[in-house]
Amino acid sequence: MSGLLVANRGEIAVRVLRTAADLGRRTVAVHSADDADALHVRLADTAVALDGVGPAPYLDVDRLVRAALEHGCDTVHPGYGFLSENAGFARACADAGLVFVGPSPDVLALLGDKSRARALAVDLGVPVLAGTGPVDVEAAREFFAEHGPVMVKAVAGGGGKGMRQVHDLADLPAALDRCRAEALAAFGDGAVYLERLLPRARHVEVQLVGTTVLGDRDCSLQRDHQKVVEIAPAPRLDPALRKALHDAATRIAEAVAHRGVGTVEFLVAPDGGFVFLEANPRLQVEHTVTEEVTGVDLVRAQLLIAAGDEPDLAHRERGCAVQLRITLASAGTVTAFQPATGPGVRVDTHAHPGHRASDRFDALLAKLVVHADDLDTALRKARRALAEFRVDGVPTNLAFLRDLLERDLSDAHTGFLDDLPAPAAQDGPRSPVAGTVVAVEPGTVVVEAMKMQHVIPTGSGRVLVAVGDAVAEGAPVAESGDLAEAEEAAAVDLGAIRPDLAEVLARHDFRRPDAEARRHRSGHRTARENVADLCDDGSFVEYGGLAIAAQRQRRSLDDLVDRTPADGLVAGIGTVGGSRSVVLAYDYTVMAGTQGVRNHAKLDRMLALADQRRLPVVLFAEGGGGRPGDTDHGLVSGLDTGSFHAMAKLSGAVPLVGVVSGRCFAGNAVLLGTCDVIIATADATIGMGGPAMVEGGGLGVFRPEEIGPVDVQVPNGVVDVAVADEAEAVAVAKRYLSYFTGPVADWTAPDQRALRHAVPENRLRAYDVRAVVDTLADTGSVLELRRAFGRGIVTALVRVEGRPIGLIANDPAHLGGAIDSDTADKAARFLQLCDAFDLPVLSLCDTPGFMVGPDAERTATVRHLSRMLVVAANLDVPFGLVVLRKAYGLGAQAMAGGSLAVPGFTVSWPSGEFGPMGLEGAVRLGFRRELEAIADPVERQAAFDGMVAASYEHGKALNLAAAFEVDDVIDPADTRRWIATGFAGWDGRRAAGKKRPYVDTW
Repeated sequence: MSGLLVANRGEIAVRVLRTAADLGRRTVAVHSADDADALHVRLADTAVALDGVGPAPYLDVDRLVRAALEHGCDTVHPGYGFLSENAGFARACADAGLVFVGPSPDVLALLGDKSRARALAVDLGVPVLAGTGPVDVEAAREFFAEHGPVMVKAVAGGGGKGMRQVHDLADLPAALDRCRAEALAAFGDGAVYLERLLPRARHVEVQLVGTTVLGDRDCSLQRDHQKVVEIAPAPRLDPALRKALHDAATRIAEAVAHRGVGTVEFLVAPDGGFVFLEANPRLQVEHTVTEEVTGVDLVRAQLLIAAGDEPDLAHRERGCAVQLRITLASAGTVTAFQPATGPGVRVDTHAHPGHRASDRFDALLAKLVVHADDLDTALRKARRALAEFRVDGVPTNLAFLRDLLERDLSDAHTGFLDDLPAPAAQDGPRSPVAGTVVAVEPGTVVVEAMKMQHVIPTGSGRVLVAVGDAVAEGAPVAESGDLAEAEEAAAVDLGAIRPDLAEVLARHDFRRPDAEARRHRSGHRTARENVADLCDDGSFVEYGGLAIAAQRQRRSLDDLVDRTPADGLVAGIGTVGGSRSVVLAYDYTVMAGTQGVRNHAKLDRMLALADQRRLPVVLFAEGGGGRPGDTDHGLVSGLDTGSFHAMAKLSGAVPLVGVVSGRCFAGNAVLLGTCDVIIATADATIGMGGPAMVEGGGLGVFRPEEIGPVDVQVPNGVVDVAVADEAEAVAVAKRYLSYFTGPVADWTAPDQRALRHAVPENRLRAYDVRAVVDTLADTGSVLELRRAFGRGIVTALVRVEGRPIGLIANDPAHLGGAIDSDTADKAARFLQLCDAFDLPVLSLCDTPGFMVGPDAERTATVRHLSRMLVVAANLDVPFGLVVLRKAYGLGAQAMAGGSLAVPGFTVSWPSGEFGPMGLEGAVRLGFRRELEAIADPVERQAAFDGMVAASYEHGKALNLAAAFEVDDVIDPADTRRWIATGFAGWDGRRAAGKKRPYVDTW
């Protein structure tokens, strides 16, 4: 280990740095601006200053990785909290060649998601409480009605954040809202789930190093779900129960191939049963008590494992250890710090006289750990140590801890502290917090704690405190008095609009009558009108609506607010047909829809959310590309902009829908081109460069409408669906997205008997294959893509009995249904789209084969046609083949995924005919000499016709069915039943992540 960077602060950073120094390792510390004088900074060999104050610098993954590399480190220790359970940080370390002290990113991601961890426990037979996955209010009410009182928890939670007990159904919605808000602020994910509340349970956790158990701890004494006192080993556990807990923890560790230090936590019921609570794949705050009773240095073990060495885990538990967390009640400067000492007393801390305690960080100041032969002795030693412990200058919880240890703790459980009787009632209002009196006003006293002011109504009672007084939590601040006047003064007019809110509401008024009128005169809608039409009523939540163009150096703020709302990009999340989507709409009324600095930042933010939450993206792409006029930035080339990478990276992960009306050039066109489907209005013009760029490149002078109009971009395959106007474009976008949200319950279908007459009896007659598709699919459910390109095949999204599927069908009206290069490309891309998003594929085959000959080979036929075959052969969605008429040669095999034996069902209509190549060609090649030997042309033609007829009889569908080369020859009217049966059981559930790296843009 050439160097160790400790990506943390406080007592854990001090602990890790000291252990690393004992091992002879060179150490690097990091610190925020407000931690520059902290103890961990002084203990490291090198200290790296991070920009900013508070927790944010310690959460900057890129900066931490860069600091490690710049200072020659090969290992990063995350401590606990901050990024210790962040799979993205672990992955970034691995990508940079750094060793992350902890489990693999995959294990962190699995165990960090409480829902997935619960599911793992269930799979392993470890008991869990009745619970849910992520829930909304309605599902939560149903669960409460069935199971009674619940605990609301954050899916990505930990440390007691985002948790609430709910005993009354009426309190459930408010608890969900509060937990979601806390979870979103703490973990960046507001999802919550429910578990049945287990009252009077003990909290017992099992310590692991790898898959080895290193004892257990009791952490039942908690306040607001934050641990206060921890004991090792957990007292009063039946030996059989202890073994069961250890065995369950081992099964979970082995299932994930756990590496490093971690814990598995359980709730133990009063009747001795237990349930899995969560798993924490990191060092715990309370690891100290396990170290005391086992003699194993857990931090040293972490560092040895990270270096590729095996720590000595041999141990024999001795005695009992107790840890008490000494925390701050408010910020300030420590003027005196005298921790307890003596045999069996340990204090882990970063505090010292002169230490500036900030309210920006966790309140933990020190951990007092005592060790003795038994629990009673340990508790006596803890009482003595607490009595000796002195901290001046800042309020702490020492008095609370001293009082707590005077109580009988033999029946401690997770609700023990909440159940303690309130202090004896005394007259007069009391301070809800420990802090300092900063104001005494008529009828109120104001107490400040952790930089928050708490207003305490005193009414007419005599005030007992003065400004500057320090008050303890619960201390009286006034005598009893009449509070009615104070309560009346505090009453709120719910209809009143405060000045700060009025300012915000005014800024959110995005109406611009003149610009909107100009837009309407041009025959177009505004970006906001398109978004409103796309999204379900009231569902759109806008991100960054208050952003303005980065041009403060050249324009006034009022001008920018008035003329550049949202910096030209309306962005947010809304529901489309009931399903959430990210919606991005470039606003052509703002600098011609160009891409500015802040509009790129908004785009990056929304694309990241689409990736994290697996949300489809709808892009209204009208605009002129990059904007050169922004000034408020330090960019030179701007080529490090991440938007294009982020949009392209989403390909294959979520459906991408591009809508364009009017002009779309340069960067806007690139974003449009990454979309799975492009919907363009009749006046759209799409190009990689607009007129200025074309002229600047010396390529001529053109009007915008001459560069990539729809009459070019539709037949060349760039545009998937051409529409008349923006209203139709939005309707098609809604319809397209609907195919990716699952089956629909309400559907009808045409009379299927019409299919019996769809294919002419004369095998040489062309017919309308689209009429076949329309009859076969649910009424009104066909959405054809790229109709004017690759005309030899129809590619369409359809429904059969409400189920969305992808359909490909040879068109005998174009080249007799033969597959040329464009047709193969069109089919290959469509099959990728269906496979990426789990849509079953139905292939309707009527092809004489691939196009051949010199003209065909000039189009790189070999590669293009083989591409279709490769894509079809690698589908992993259900695939079915129906032969309508011709199925000849390699073209038919490509339509079948490579072989008639590949599809889940291969059936033919009675008109089906099969062969290794077209009948006429096969006869001419196979019987050339015989035919040439017949001198009479009439006789020769008759012989030829007879040979073709014989070949037809040999290759007709019934003959193939007799040889079992197809599954059946069916009544065309029965085709829908085969489709429904063949695709039954496929729920379209996508696996986590991408199935395919991307969906080809061509």
